[in-house]
Amino acid sequence: MTIVHLRRARTSLVLDARGPGLPRVVHWGADLGPLPADDLPALVDATVPPVVPSSFDAPTVLSLLPEASAGWSGRPGLAGHREGRDWSTSFRLVDLDVRDERATPPPDGTAAVGPELLGGAPLPAPGVNRGPFLSTVEVRAVDPGAGLRLTVEIALDAAGLLTLRHRLRNDGDGRYELRELTPVLPVPAVATELLDLTGRWCRERAPQRHPWPMGAWVREGRHGRTGHDATLLLVAGTPGFGFGHGEVWAVHTAWSGDHVTVAERRPTGEATLGGGELLAPGEIVLGPGEEYASPLLHAAHSADGLDGLSDVLHTHLRARPKHPRTPRPVTLNVWEAVYFDHDLDRLRTLADRAAEVGVERFVLDDGWFRGRRHDLAGLGDWWVDGEVWPDGLQPLIDHVRAHGMQFGLWVEPEMVNPDSDLFRAHPDWLLQAPGRLPPEWRHQQVLDLVNPDAYAYVLGRLDAVLREHDGIAYLKWDHNRDLTEAGHAGRPGVHAQTVAVYRLLDELRARHPGLEIESCSSGGARVDLEILRRTDRVWASDCNDALERLSIQRWTGLLLPPELIGTHIGPERSHTTHRVHDLGFRAVTALFGHHGIEWDITAIDATTRAELTAWVALHKRLRPLLHGGRVVRVDHPDPAVQAHGVVAHDRSAAVYAVSRVATSAAQVPGAVRLPGLDPHRRYRVRPPAGVPEPALLELTPPAWLASGAGVTLSGSVLASVGLQLPALHPEQALLVEAVAA
Repeated sequence: MTIVHLRRARTSLVLDARGPGLPRVVHWGADLGPLPADDLPALVDATVPPVVPSSFDAPTVLSLLPEASAGWSGRPGLAGHREGRDWSTSFRLVDLDVRDERATPPPDGTAAVGPELLGGAPLPAPGVNRGPFLSTVEVRAVDPGAGLRLTVEIALDAAGLLTLRHRLRNDGDGRYELRELTPVLPVPAVATELLDLTGRWCRERAPQRHPWPMGAWVREGRHGRTGHDATLLLVAGTPGFGFGHGEVWAVHTAWSGDHVTVAERRPTGEATLGGGELLAPGEIVLGPGEEYASPLLHAAHSADGLDGLSDVLHTHLRARPKHPRTPRPVTLNVWEAVYFDHDLDRLRTLADRAAEVGVERFVLDDGWFRGRRHDLAGLGDWWVDGEVWPDGLQPLIDHVRAHGMQFGLWVEPEMVNPDSDLFRAHPDWLLQAPGRLPPEWRHQQVLDLVNPDAYAYVLGRLDAVLREHDGIAYLKWDHNRDLTEAGHAGRPGVHAQTVAVYRLLDELRARHPGLEIESCSSGGARVDLEILRRTDRVWASDCNDALERLSIQRWTGLLLPPELIGTHIGPERSHTTHRVHDLGFRAVTALFGHHGIEWDITAIDATTRAELTAWVALHKRLRPLLHGGRVVRVDHPDPAVQAHGVVAHDRSAAVYAVSRVATSAAQVPGAVRLPGLDPHRRYRVRPPAGVPEPALLELTPPAWLASGAGVTLSGSVLASVGLQLPALHPEQALLVEAVAA
């Protein structure tokens, strides 16, 4: 039919749709420029693989959906059957619609929206305005013999983010059991290394990298939620790629249930990245006329290393119509201050101290509802506990709001304790295999939200709590266990449960416009771009240890911009690791995110309170930069030194943090380069005023730091030579600002 070339933000996508089968991705990666029409067929011809001995008699075609009928012997893009039949497909292209908007974006970029494929809804019909900076392709194909119809939706947005989704419709007479439907994209041979993330509770987002061998590197999440060990991005790149260098390709599976992300390299020469939903046997069975849509697969390319990937993803997220636009309020969560010990007078005093240090949102955590004096009981009974709160929550809400702060509340609506009135009344409202309960996790089970009565109960109770109280502006929405043996009506239920949770969030926000919701799942176990269509930030980890948080936040930021990541100053002694850190190190670490406090600040002395106030004030001053600028991370040769920053998009200012995470083999670490600045402008670099500087190891700090006036140098010098920073003690951090002179 045609050859399609889409271009956006230094990214090109070329599709060859001339043949009878599904289109082939000829190129996904660097911008190829405005290719003349005659060059497109030549490009396609130049990339067709040869026919080699002991192989098929025609070149193997790797299409948008890899098929064995085209000679593909790797992981199938589609797996399914109709009672043992129609297990192999040969789709034929029916038509292809291309929409390539070419309008010039306005100066403020407000109309630069990303693909709106919300809640499984299809792209608008051809000819309908889909936003001025979005290129879309819709491919429609059929396999009459198998009785299947395939629609492939592709969008390339103004940030250069490529988004794919497959839709499969059963046009046959019988039922079709679907086992897998996974979009994939080719990656060139120069990408020979892989990077992904793993983790566990309180140590999320641990990076791991290795050479990309032949075979498949498969990351499966079977937690019924995204998972602490989920790889936010699966990255393939040129040898030695880093934050600021190397060419990289990456994919993200946007789904909050069981999922798979895979990198595959074949001996036949092809290499692919892909991802989709991980389906249990019998979980998706399509009746005649029924359709299944795969999760969105987001894909990004960068010629400038991992920071370039983040730039694409952050720009995409910030352009969403529902991305938070108001300043992200400094938040105090009471959990590590009071735990389950709820007392109105104590909490009023905590709110008073919070207002004094500059807090803008006060969140009451677990323990406010009926029977909840510990984590053994009460989940599901979403009524205010009259014994603890005889006058209800309104007196505390009123006290908090009188200080000009927002009020927030913790909930865990998807769970139930066996020791609860709800469980005793409705033991049948659980996700479970027939005849037995799943093993308990934190003394709780999972409510089956596909059950319409259970769904109505949860929605009704949450709605009632919000309607019965004047001033609840925020919910911390927790999810503290994996979904194990998660069955509904005798069949696997993770897919339907995930869709029900999305519907619950959508309905609650429709009833309460302006309500903000945090995605918390025993910390960072539900962090993905699909849950973030319905929530306003994520809780990166239950660990507030600043040393652990440096890495957790660094790698969570690979996908998410700072304003979507909750980053709190915890107590001096960490609740989860028992490490002790001074306030400066904790504050610098928490500065680069949606800032907050989780600490009993009623027990600190006046000097510490004054320092905390200064750090909060500094965050507020820097907040427009931190929550709107470009994130940069430093490739420093000393593993004991970690440095990162945020640079304004006009490069007029930047702020950087340099942290020592351990002692170094060298007595004095090497200079730290400051990336992202305009090479032709001069910058004055110095620590910000008003907050204490860290303790230094050496007797005499570097001259530029000792003077107090800082140093003025060009952006090119700061990026290529850098600054010799002091030899900090371990677990200390130095903050510096760079302002164009």
